[in-house]
Amino acid sequence: MATNMAQKRARKAQRRKQVVTQKRRAELLDASLPARVLRAAHEPIQHCFLTEEIFEIGIGTLVLARGASPHRLALSSFLIDVFCLGIKDVMFESVDSEFFSMYMDATNAGSPMVAVDPSDSRKLLRDLAAWSQSIGFAPHRDFAAVERLFGDVNADASEAAFQFGRDGKPVYIPGPNDTASLIRRRIAQLQKCLGNDGFEIAA
Repeated sequence: MATNMAQKRARKAQRRKQVVTQKRRAELLDASLPARVLRAAHEPIQHCFLTEEIFEIGIGTLVLARGASPHRLALSSFLIDVFCLGIKDVMFESVDSEFFSMYMDATNAGSPMVAVDPSDSRKLLRDLAAWSQSIGFAPHRDFAAVERLFGDVNADASEAAFQFGRDGKPVYIPGPNDTASLIRRRIAQLQKCLGNDGFEIAA
């Protein structure tokens, strides 16, 4: 009898442990980046901006923000290199309107931003990711998850056409924080894909 009771208690404890584990797993999944993005993707688009002269300077920022109101926003930001590296960095944050204004002021200070059509923006990101990957540079690891903030925006509805690189060639612009070894690896990747004359390096 005592053995049966002990076994029942053990089974009950095991079930409780399984329920707690499943609950924790569900909570972690609910708080994950993909889950947060997908929830925000149902809210109205409040802002979509792009660095105005990105195809002249090569590197800039694309911003998409959604929210039920302008006061609380799901902000996504993509640091993009249209000359070579593609989607370099990705950010996703839940912010208030004050933070968004400060963020846009800081981004504008580097290079002016202009409002752009969301379908053009999504097409730009997708085309750029495919192009840069074709020369060996994959998009940032969070790109696929955060790009889903565009939700039902249809990139195929855009008639925009984009020319990446400069004068038909990729141009590698080393960043201020790029190490010497990283620069060497990227140059080697370009040489492997394009040969010595198939790309340029910005001074």
